[in-house]
Amino acid sequence: MPRPFPAEFRRDVVAVARKHEAPISQIAKDFGISEATLHNWLKEADIEDGSRPGVTEKEAAELMNARKRIRLLEQENEILCRAAAFFAWELAPKSKFPLVLDQDVRRCPRCGGLPDAGLFRTGLLCMEDHAGHGP
Repeated sequence: MPRPFPAEFRRDVVAVARKHEAPISQIAKDFGISEATLHNWLKEADIEDGSRPGVTEKEAAELMNARKRIRLLEQENEILCRAAAFFAWELAPKSKFPLVLDQDVRRCPRCGGLPDAGLFRTGLLCMEDHAGHGP
């Protein structure tokens, strides 16, 4: 990719082209650039001056920074939402799922014993033979 021309050189070429003293093709040839490049520079200069609709360099830079900031804020929001969900689950599972009980609070209705596999945490009856009786 060729090196970009300095901004000062671009401004000088655009100023000469805007004087309309010579055809665009001749000006481009004199300065050693292509005619398409000169047309692009003239279009960019018109946008920067406000005589042609479009996004200026300053606006483009602001948009790029705003998009980066939005992306960062969306990532931060996602992390915070996941953390909030994690801590809500860890701190208050009983309020979200009323069937979730501690093992030592609810005992097997048939034998009064605690289930070995934690079946009462899901709210199910004891289906194991943990105290000598079947399901």
